[in-house]
Amino acid sequence: MFCFQCQETAKNQGCTIKGVCGKEGTTANLQDLLIYNLKGIGVIATKARAAGASVPNSTGLFVSQALFTTITNANFDDKALIQWIKKAQKVKKELFESVKDKIGSDLDASATWYSDNEDDFAAKAETVGILTTENEDVRSLRELLIIGIKGIAAYADHAAVLGIEKDEIYDFLFEALASTTEDLSVDDMVAKVLKAGEVGVTTMAALDEANTTTYGHPELTEVNIGVGSNPGILISGHDLKDMEELLKQTEGTGIDVYTHGEMLPANYYPAFKKYDHLKGNYGSSWWHQNDEFESFNGPILMTTNCVVPMKKKNTYLDRLFTTGVVSYPGAVHIDDREDGKAKDFSKIIECAKGCSAPVELETGKIVGGFAHNQVLALADKVVDAVKSGAIKRFIVMAGCDGRQKGRQYFTEVAEKLPKDTIILTAGCAKYRYNKLDLGDIGGIPRVLDAGQCNDCYSLAVIALKLKEVFELDDINDLPLSFDIGWYEQKAVIVLLALLHLGVKGIRLGPTLPAFISPTVLNVLVENFDIKPITEPDADIAAMMEGK
Repeated sequence: MFCFQCQETAKNQGCTIKGVCGKEGTTANLQDLLIYNLKGIGVIATKARAAGASVPNSTGLFVSQALFTTITNANFDDKALIQWIKKAQKVKKELFESVKDKIGSDLDASATWYSDNEDDFAAKAETVGILTTENEDVRSLRELLIIGIKGIAAYADHAAVLGIEKDEIYDFLFEALASTTEDLSVDDMVAKVLKAGEVGVTTMAALDEANTTTYGHPELTEVNIGVGSNPGILISGHDLKDMEELLKQTEGTGIDVYTHGEMLPANYYPAFKKYDHLKGNYGSSWWHQNDEFESFNGPILMTTNCVVPMKKKNTYLDRLFTTGVVSYPGAVHIDDREDGKAKDFSKIIECAKGCSAPVELETGKIVGGFAHNQVLALADKVVDAVKSGAIKRFIVMAGCDGRQKGRQYFTEVAEKLPKDTIILTAGCAKYRYNKLDLGDIGGIPRVLDAGQCNDCYSLAVIALKLKEVFELDDINDLPLSFDIGWYEQKAVIVLLALLHLGVKGIRLGPTLPAFISPTVLNVLVENFDIKPITEPDADIAAMMEGK
């Protein structure tokens, strides 16, 4: 195997024996083979569109879901991945048969490879992995693009679940996948990567529209972090539709529902506040789940990444449930919706009825709900605070959390920032500081949580609105600095989206991505002034000076 898509990759070079995330080499290779088949679909679809032939939205949606299942900490189940590969070959073949008269037969090998024999999969995977691209810079740009579109795919899938699909998103997924089979110039490959940022903005805007039209705009909310006395179900991941259906099906059952990790922001949506049995948030970010899932006592529903392999001491496998693109060996998988019906969560509900109430980890409340609509409602107050000097600077500390000790940096930055600064956050990075008592500025909390990782779009909307209010020509002239923590592929597309919006001077940590070659890094530094984090005190001083 060779995998370097996440921040914790071995030695910041690549996992070659077993993933730091816990996936086996066989799993990584099957994911490579799945991507190879998706490239073939991309080749056929791109040629078909160029020839004026139609490609069904179902093909784009499948590609989105298949890319999503290869994201870090989503699918550890080889049997499930084999089924994804078989489905990809079926989709590829059906698409080719429908357009072959228009696109001819001169196609990349990824578009013409088929096998019904599972024994062939392992051997083929050995020939299509990341390292088969020998040139380091070409490999870097191709993989930066693939990793970026994995993030696009995740957000596109969430939007599609709520009824919003866009042809331009699917077209770009096809185009990007196909481009990695072509011999392009460096300039053309860089252009594709930057276009991924543009499409990333489009996709996050689509998801924001889907979420807010379905569930209302997030609003300032105090979220309970204690527990009740009833049995509970813990829902983690990112899928709000799963959240809605679970709440409906547990209403009146005597079972409480708690959010975990990136599902915390579900508490901010008006549509979910009518459910009295939504008790609040349990625990913290994804990498603590081995202990937190154990102490929760009840069943856990993983709706998307991030699921973490269990340790030998853990006993919760019989109450771990997965759904959507997530699979874990031994866990019960909840089937997808059929014929417009809701998912059937009866198995997880029955499991909960026989469980004890959660063990209390902490008490109190945390505040969130500062997506763009809520912050813009406070715009006059914010602008006055900036003009009066009460707020000197905004620091965007969005992104991912992770296990590495170096991430303590983000806690230290939050603690050491001057009291006249505001932290804007989204994603699970917030768990490094959202339970600290950092106070407020004139009633404005010093940590404004916009929501999930995709809600970094809200932070961009806020920044663009502030640029307009202060009559500035450049977003970089705002009293705004970016100090981003990254872990997986959705954070990468957020980064590319920010670059598309013209943001410069972004600090990135705790390490720079292993998939960025020195040459490609130089391009990003020269054009966008991307820089690694250093020490909290030094970075704070530089940010306060606008550097």
